Amino acid sequence: MQDLKEHIVSALGDAINSVEIEFGEITVNARRAELKNVISFLKGDAQCKFETLIDLCGADYPARERRFDVVYHLLSMAHNHRIRVKITTDEQEPVRSIAEIFPCADWFEREAFDMYGIVFSEHPDLRRILTDYGFEGFPLRKDFPLSGYVEVRYDEERKAVVYEPVNLPQEYRSFDFMSPWEGAKYVLPGDEKSEDA
Repeated sequence: MQDLKEHIVSALGDAINSVEIEFGEITVNARRAELKNVISFLKGDAQCKFETLIDLCGADYPARERRFDVVYHLLSMAHNHRIRVKITTDEQEPVRSIAEIFPCADWFEREAFDMYGIVFSEHPDLRRILTDYGFEGFPLRKDFPLSGYVEVRYDEERKAVVYEPVNLPQEYRSFDFMSPWEGAKYVLPGDEKSEDA
């Protein structure tokens, strides 16, 4: 793993900010402007061969200046390694689409756009994929309100599509966070029979 890390650092140089090994995987923090070059290298290099894009997702950190992370998970089936590539961006700066390198990135990028508002430049068809037509806002942003929006559903009684206000109530539950094997002071469901024995 260390040899692969050193190979990536020496080959990519200024295209990346840092490379770390955590939890048995390499994480490459790439520069946003160099994303296409970094992904192309990781896919095509003989020592890397990360030829499968497993996932592409967003993460929101609203307190940061560049509030979004875009995270790419790649797999090398030839070498049985995984790698994570991360870049940061904000609401205005687009991220270069990698759909021409990995065609499956098309829908992943559309989902990140729909849920977070992350814009991907040179994307073949960047439009919402999970929310309704005319939906406003980005549901996975941490500052997205839990109520005040409208959702669409089919009403079986009316035999029609209806628009209703979204209401996402937060039920507060009482958890004791104790393991049932470490001295819970109450009878757990299914344990009633053991008391009788």
